[in-house]
Amino acid sequence: MSLDVQDMCRRLLASVGTVIVGKEAEIELCIIALLCRGHLLIEDVPGTGKTLLAKSLARSTGCSFERLQFTPDLLPGDVTGVSVYNPDERTFEFRRGPIFAQVLLVDEINRATPKTQSALLEAMEEWQVTIDGTTHPLPEPFIVMATQNPIELGGTFPLPEAQVDRFLIKVRLGDLPGDQEVAMLDRVQADSPLAEVEPVTSAAELKDAQAACREVFCDQSLKDYAVRLVQRTRDHQDVALGASPRGSLGLLHSAQARAAISGRDFVLPDDIKTVAPHVLGHRVVLRPNAELRGLTSTAIVDEVLATEPVPMTGRQAHASA
Repeated sequence: MSLDVQDMCRRLLASVGTVIVGKEAEIELCIIALLCRGHLLIEDVPGTGKTLLAKSLARSTGCSFERLQFTPDLLPGDVTGVSVYNPDERTFEFRRGPIFAQVLLVDEINRATPKTQSALLEAMEEWQVTIDGTTHPLPEPFIVMATQNPIELGGTFPLPEAQVDRFLIKVRLGDLPGDQEVAMLDRVQADSPLAEVEPVTSAAELKDAQAACREVFCDQSLKDYAVRLVQRTRDHQDVALGASPRGSLGLLHSAQARAAISGRDFVLPDDIKTVAPHVLGHRVVLRPNAELRGLTSTAIVDEVLATEPVPMTGRQAHASA
């Protein structure tokens, strides 16, 4: 790899770590999403730092940044932009919406109506938006970081499967152990450390890192392994809808990114096993009777990982390729 992706990752981890305490693994998953040109869904109960994590990561990248608070009265044009008539020129001018930022934070994405949520679909898949028959490309790199509260259902609209599938990784933050929560109190006692976060990389370096991750070698046996994991989620008796082919691709790219930030130019089975719950879990839809028994999509993915044979491959296979 021509770029030291591991060094860039360390800088981002250190920068975001000054704001978010005790969540190194979760921050690394967010960075993996950045490196894969993927989108990130941060889901947890209120007060766990979802918005703070997204803001600190966006500031650390040095990319242009916009934040949208999704509400029931938000319209699609508030996201993508609108055409406005100019009486002097007697023409319509397109005024760009916040989606034309390189990093778009969508706070509480499930509070907007399905019509407004759908304004993100084209952008998340094709890096463009079409307004009044005209297609406008989005800046590169482009990533949507969305937050969602999983327990407060009043006034919310569940994300359709087509939109959930467009998120590469889903991250849950969870609570902090007591000592780390005390450290958090010490850190924010006077002021929020977010105000002191400065860019530690740039959009150009991030694009180079994204290209470098795609060059990471993945042995054919590991590609077969990734596909078998995805197919097992489709064939499981408790699953109504398994992971899509987009999930297989996301699993490969995420494993490549994890290898790169670990300083390797080849994928190991552990790379796939580590990212699989976060790449596949939100793509698995359970049957109603399975949910009644208390099963979760994460448990299904964990079961598949525990029972699917892992290929014995590594540097030797890479060297002989």
